[in-house]
Amino acid sequence: MSFVTRQPIDGAALLAQVADPGLGGTALFVGSVRRGKEDGPVEAIEYSAYETMLEEEFGRIVTEIRSRWREARVVGVHRLGRIPAGEISIAVAAAAPHRAEAFAACRHAIEEAKKRLPVWKKEIFQDGSEAWRDNESRLA
Repeated sequence: MSFVTRQPIDGAALLAQVADPGLGGTALFVGSVRRGKEDGPVEAIEYSAYETMLEEEFGRIVTEIRSRWREARVVGVHRLGRIPAGEISIAVAAAAPHRAEAFAACRHAIEEAKKRLPVWKKEIFQDGSEAWRDNESRLA
């Protein structure tokens, strides 16, 4: 499975990938492009990445989860390109025998992805101006 897409992310498709009748807890995290008071009038974000490294690092994160939560299943995907405000930019689904493990695995995946993936974002504002977000603000 690829961890990168340029197409809209389908959360239901991710949930289907981790579904298993033996796993009673499932968690889905969806991160979307926001237009908030602190962000200004963001029209879209253009995401770019070192794709080979992104694929490898996301794979390592999934491997870590599988070694820590042995029965868990996890998938994730990061969207690249220009993504309008309100659309999904990253999603992670995790399923485990119980909800606590599903939540923990899902949280671990998204937190590590935000820290470790070589992804950069350029905010595009309604007036046409642009600004790169630094790595520090990416972690929020």
